Amino acid sequence: MKPTRGLILNIVVPIALILVLAGAIFGGQAVSESRADNRIQQALATALESSNAIELKFLQQVNHGYGVCGLYKVASSNQGYASFFYDKVNETVILDVNSRRYTSNCGLSAFC
Repeated sequence: MKPTRGLILNIVVPIALILVLAGAIFGGQAVSESRADNRIQQALATALESSNAIELKFLQQVNHGYGVCGLYKVASSNQGYASFFYDKVNETVILDVNSRRYTSNCGLSAFC
């Protein structure tokens, strides 16, 4: 029995379109997150005046997605990780954990 045109148009084509659309959406989000990590690493390198690679760890979006809190480490350094806040709107990095901007975005009250 030959497949009918109705079967192809009503089942196969919509499923193929849904799969392509889902791939585009989730693939775009993955690429966007990778670019965001690169922007954070570049901002940290600029703030630290370092040309070495920066490792990021425990990134968490805060302030309704307008900022990122996390830990960073200069790859060539023997020191441990340090905290930072990245403001996505102004593309600035806050390294001082005692500053008002850091505590208001990355303090314990921001996570609760």
